Amino acid sequence: MSSLSRELVFLILQFLDEEKFKETVHKLEQESGFFFNMKHFEDEVHNGNWEEVERYLSGFTKVDDNRYSMKLFFEIRKQKYLEALDKHDLSKAVDVLVKDLKVFSSFNEELFKEITQLLTLENFRDNEQLSKYGDTRSARAVMLVELKKLIEANPLFRDKLQFPNLKNSRLRTLINQSLNWQHQLCKTPKPNPDIKTLFVDHSCGQPNGASTPSQANNPLLGGAVPKPGGFPLAAHAPFQPMPVPVPTPLASWMSNPPAGTHPAVSGGPLLGPPPIPAGFKYPRTPPNPSIDFLSGDSDHVNRRTRPLGISDEASQASLPVNIQPLSFPGIAHSHTFSALDDFPKSVAWTFSQGSTPMSMDFHPAQQTLLLVGTNVGDIGLWEVGSRERLMQRNFKVWDLSKCSMSFQASVAKDAGVSVNRVIWSPDGSLFGVAYSRHIVQIYSYHGKNDVRQHLEVDAHVGAVNDLAFSHPNKQLSVITCGDDKLIKVWDATTGAKQYTFEGHEAPVYSVCPHNKDSIQFIFSTALDGKIKAWLYDNLGSRVDYDAPGRWCTTLAYSSDGKRLFSCGTSKEGESHIVEWNESEGAVKRIYQGFRKRSLGVVQFDTAKNRFLAAGDDFSIKIWDMDNTQLLTCIDTDGGLPASPRIRFSKNGTLLAVSANDNGIKILANTDGFRVLRASENLAFDASRTSEGAKPVVSPISAAATSSMELAERVAASAMNRDTRDHGDVKPRIAAEDANDKLKNWKLSEINEPSLCRSSKLPEHSKVTKISRLTYTNSGNAILALSSNAIHLLWKWPRSDPNFSGKATTSVSPQLWQPSSGILMTNDMPDVNPEEAVPCFALSKNDSYVMSASGGKISLFNMMTFKTMTTFMPPPPAATSLAFHPQDNNIIAIGMDDSSIQIFNVRVDEVKSKLKGHSKRITGLAFSNTLNVLVSSGADAQLCVWSSVGWEMQKSRFLQLPSRRSPEAPSETRVQFHHDQTHFLVIHETQLAIYETTKLDCIHQWVPPESAAPISHATFSCDSQLVYASLLDGTICIFNAAHLRLRCRISRSAYLPSSVSSSIHPTVIAAHPQEVNQFALGLSDGSVHVIEPHASEAKWGVAPPPENGSTSNAPVTPSVGASSSDQPQR
Repeated sequence: MSSLSRELVFLILQFLDEEKFKETVHKLEQESGFFFNMKHFEDEVHNGNWEEVERYLSGFTKVDDNRYSMKLFFEIRKQKYLEALDKHDLSKAVDVLVKDLKVFSSFNEELFKEITQLLTLENFRDNEQLSKYGDTRSARAVMLVELKKLIEANPLFRDKLQFPNLKNSRLRTLINQSLNWQHQLCKTPKPNPDIKTLFVDHSCGQPNGASTPSQANNPLLGGAVPKPGGFPLAAHAPFQPMPVPVPTPLASWMSNPPAGTHPAVSGGPLLGPPPIPAGFKYPRTPPNPSIDFLSGDSDHVNRRTRPLGISDEASQASLPVNIQPLSFPGIAHSHTFSALDDFPKSVAWTFSQGSTPMSMDFHPAQQTLLLVGTNVGDIGLWEVGSRERLMQRNFKVWDLSKCSMSFQASVAKDAGVSVNRVIWSPDGSLFGVAYSRHIVQIYSYHGKNDVRQHLEVDAHVGAVNDLAFSHPNKQLSVITCGDDKLIKVWDATTGAKQYTFEGHEAPVYSVCPHNKDSIQFIFSTALDGKIKAWLYDNLGSRVDYDAPGRWCTTLAYSSDGKRLFSCGTSKEGESHIVEWNESEGAVKRIYQGFRKRSLGVVQFDTAKNRFLAAGDDFSIKIWDMDNTQLLTCIDTDGGLPASPRIRFSKNGTLLAVSANDNGIKILANTDGFRVLRASENLAFDASRTSEGAKPVVSPISAAATSSMELAERVAASAMNRDTRDHGDVKPRIAAEDANDKLKNWKLSEINEPSLCRSSKLPEHSKVTKISRLTYTNSGNAILALSSNAIHLLWKWPRSDPNFSGKATTSVSPQLWQPSSGILMTNDMPDVNPEEAVPCFALSKNDSYVMSASGGKISLFNMMTFKTMTTFMPPPPAATSLAFHPQDNNIIAIGMDDSSIQIFNVRVDEVKSKLKGHSKRITGLAFSNTLNVLVSSGADAQLCVWSSVGWEMQKSRFLQLPSRRSPEAPSETRVQFHHDQTHFLVIHETQLAIYETTKLDCIHQWVPPESAAPISHATFSCDSQLVYASLLDGTICIFNAAHLRLRCRISRSAYLPSSVSSSIHPTVIAAHPQEVNQFALGLSDGSVHVIEPHASEAKWGVAPPPENGSTSNAPVTPSVGASSSDQPQR
């Protein structure tokens, strides 16, 4: 029942009570279950009306709901039994014993026997425990105190013991207000209207032939004579009429959460405000670009008309209006062809879980960790990159004594249980398991195979059908739903129940928590096909709609949280995938391609804000979100069940699919195979180390389980006669081989041009120093920003030696300019260019760049080089820029006044202003997994901000070596690892890897005293390497897993001896697809691309960890000295 329907019941209860319909009042209280009248309950107990007592209670709870309810009914029936014995009415006592008390014998057989033995006593007070039993009146009073305590402690009575605070005759008042409103809409309103009925809308009669108004009043509305201009209001003051406008549509339920409305008819808003025509939301023709902006002393917080809006409808990558995806000459783009290339459709690995997979989920950060739940209650954790099972747990109740009596009884009869849902928490530190019988278990994950019990909750009566995590009130919560038609919210730390949502009339099948415009809510679906939405309050559901199929339906949002989809299967086997229009509460798209009768309940998932996939008809069916026609079907070379279960990794590069014979297939696209290889290589590197020199494994990538640990688990399983298949296990290299390789390893030194490939890009005469450098996301161009505010763009053409058109040292690129000859040049203040801090950010589709060089922020079209708009004039000046990963309209702007402004480009408004640094901001990086922004400043401070509420979560200062403390403020840069939970910190005194949630330094490298300071560093595209440039021209290449140096490149390898020794690298950039290619921007304005020699194909060999090394700051070879020198930390 919706919130308004619930409130209407309270109004009716008040009216009935005022009209003295006492029996009807209590009947409605019991049937609705909304208000438990404690006074009525006490009266009935005192009077010994036991049938009425139990009948009234039955509207709120049943005997086996929980232990409080069981004790409640037991005490009442025991008192009824004792009173019969006290009157020596043995026949009635036996009747109570058999009909009322025997139900408790299955829970406590000994107690029931003891109660039965009371029949043999002349006076039951001879029983020691009943010796203090007084007369009937006093016994009822004593029992009532206990009953009230049980009711108040029972969670089923929560929020039902207090009647709402209403003004007298509230229903009468509302009716009178409605009649006044109806009267004012009359075409010919009369001063004294005659109200004869409420069954139809009021309308004054026409003047011609109208009868004389009767002075009799409507008895419901009281006895006062109507006065001109208003209707009588019973005991209330007259309602003065006012001009009433034509009614407008109600705002959506999300617009004002505390007073949510319930649509009267289907088709109203499902989410969001009333629909706005697209032409008003996103103007197709850009306004006049010569709009004046605020003056330089503005605080940038006033709204104004935008000369440009970046619209989601412009393109898939949120392009600005009228900007098309950049297409360089000679480079063709085929949208349809590339769509399937981007989908993970190739089988990378097939393994056996040992029992039928029912639910799967990839870790949110460690993309190759797969959690699996099965039909026999098992859970397994797999590292699909190294092809190892890290953990296997069989179902077991952790503490049966804390579970409900009904669950204990059901488990005693049948211990079989299945997993209905497994899911990771947003940060991957916890995962939850929902079982087919009552129970939810929450585990904490501490890396590798370290899984610990965290919480066990007896959540629902019957099956727990779904489980999800959310962050209402800025704290992590667990949401569950079950066969008992309830949705419950639990504190993920303590297990305390926070909310219970009632209103579904059938078992609740799925839940989908979400937030929109900072409002947290939950969608739920039930087996009757109803979709409801709930805010985190006790006001009931906000919407009530029918899902296509009207049976098993699940809901899911696209990765950016902007598009809502549902997939459902009817009892007849008809399946549907649809997209919902949240503004109108209606189906927006119906996707075609299902067979007429599915052979099971179809499961689906979304990926990359682009793909929909569903398991049906022994295959995986794929749709483009923007096209209702089936894109393709893949059968993974056969072996799939009729309705395979599927799950994408969080970045959409991997897809897990359940297969026949308890199997699971891992599908991957090109990026997915790269991630799998990287994970496999890490496990291979780790396996080379002997047990005596076992390194500290960084949590950046999940390490493989050792053979000894695996052997122990297999042995334990054998002892327990566990016949489940343990899957493929990757063999380990013998310790002897590892020791040999440890002795033979040598740092790779590159000190002459013949040992690597390098290419100097064409120069521009006006450019002096390269300040910022990046590859385009396509990998076929390099963009640079010079210290004098000029942008340069080099593009590689498609040619015979370079068919891909990607950046390479084998083909010289073109220094590209449009036919107009203009340059992309930033606004510059009237100061020394060296004093300005340049910054830029490139859009995901390479179509535009946002840039600043101490003046206004400029937005450039990358095809035409035209300035599309400028905004935010200094002061303060922008010093760092970062696009929000899920919304290109939101940018984080670091300022030279130490603040960070969260700016919405579409509405030209500063949404938040973050303060925590003491000096200018020099680095910004978003994590799209943890929903955080990490900032760094010239104050050497790191801050972590929530990207939901923009509050600071943690901060920490870098530990600067005392011998290397910079004399002037130094830039600190940050960049997220591929796993989105760790990030690289670059400072002239050190490189460091930090874990984001705790802001702990995991690894650190400090150059020795003889080495030059660090000028810049970056991860390789797969985050397995770190490229670092030093001010003396040396390039250091590290293994990212533990920051150990593997290769060192001298300046002589890429610069001729004629170049001045004062020329040095200022910035370094990694190719977005080629792991071993990087580019250097130098202080003389030149740019060099460098790759390994063709015969090597990579930069050196990964260094083995040293014997006895257990520090989080691993040992690394010196940079300024030869590899034989003493290692430095």
